[in-house]
Amino acid sequence: MKNQPTEGELAILQLLWDRGPLTVREVHDIISADKKTTYTTTLKMMQIMNEKKLLGRNSRGRSHVYHANVDQKKTTQGLLNRFMDLTFGGSASKLVMQLLGSSKTDEEELEKIRELLDDYEKNKN
Repeated sequence: MKNQPTEGELAILQLLWDRGPLTVREVHDIISADKKTTYTTTLKMMQIMNEKKLLGRNSRGRSHVYHANVDQKKTTQGLLNRFMDLTFGGSASKLVMQLLGSSKTDEEELEKIRELLDDYEKNKN
């Protein structure tokens, strides 16, 4: 992905992926509930994201309504691939081993992982 989002941009994208198109005010009200930020900071960030083609914008009266212009699955996959390349030399097995070795993975999560691996093997053939 050419324009990978920053952490702050990813938070805005996540809101738009989850909730659909929102105004700057709506995004700001949600984000500022958890993180101290100003309206103008949110506005500027969304304008930059629009310039980077991460967001699209339409007019609704005097307001601009923004929507995600990038696919969630492709974006998260690109970020994960970059993280895996930088941190684990591109090795998915090293990533999984680190995750399983450093966290409390319960039996339910392990069963989901087994099912994913089984599905992967079936679809690969």
